[in-house]
Amino acid sequence: MHSFTVTGRDVAQAWVAACNALDRKDNPGRTGLHTVVRIADPTSDDAALRSELDRLRTAHGLWPLETVASTLFPAALAARCAGPDELAERYRRMYQVIKRYPGNQRGTYFGRLVSYPAASKTGVDQLGAVITRLRSQAAGNKIAAAYELDLAAPADAQEDTGADLLVHTAGKDNSYIGFPCLSHICLQLDRDLRVHAMAMYRSHYMFERAYGNYLGLGRLLAYIAQQAELPCGTLTVVAGHARLDGPITQLRPLLTGTSRLAA
Repeated sequence: MHSFTVTGRDVAQAWVAACNALDRKDNPGRTGLHTVVRIADPTSDDAALRSELDRLRTAHGLWPLETVASTLFPAALAARCAGPDELAERYRRMYQVIKRYPGNQRGTYFGRLVSYPAASKTGVDQLGAVITRLRSQAAGNKIAAAYELDLAAPADAQEDTGADLLVHTAGKDNSYIGFPCLSHICLQLDRDLRVHAMAMYRSHYMFERAYGNYLGLGRLLAYIAQQAELPCGTLTVVAGHARLDGPITQLRPLLTGTSRLAA
């Protein structure tokens, strides 16, 4: 079993470290299990590296990284909204149109955050609920870990892509402490009242998805912290299965810092 834990000061450094940890001679499949990527400042990345990676992605028919990031957090829309309630309402109105785009037929990550599948007509707005929780707890009892955001729904357990045991249920498991403690994204408050996030992935493709996912998660964390009037902390991404996919010989110059020489 190949595994690793890496830490980077920003999204770019963490992504490069994770890719290099997978691209090893003793790991011919370039895969890992239970991998951990920690990003000290998830709101920052390397614009030059991102631009070169986008150019390579476009050449292989992939969406730009901004498009991937927006499935986790629609930053442009959020900037035009007065707060999380308006953001959730406007996104839900757009959601059926968004789901018509290729790859979005089953919804988007952010759609699950503001309209989690439930019995109610509009679904559960997890984003607003977790911001309210963080704000109230920071002013009162300061419970460290009671802030869950679900991205998988019970129906997803029938997919052939993994064998998930879905425990936390959005809109039902509302106690501050106790079972369950398993979720896809959970947030924590430290003693300095910084908000940290941990995201759990069943599978992560480093070229196709990971960089854009890191960007989106970082922006989501920053937004939650801002709306809760708290400082933004670190992002940790855990992948049950990680794979360095894509055109590896073209990727390596990016991973070794020699991309401009190879251009």
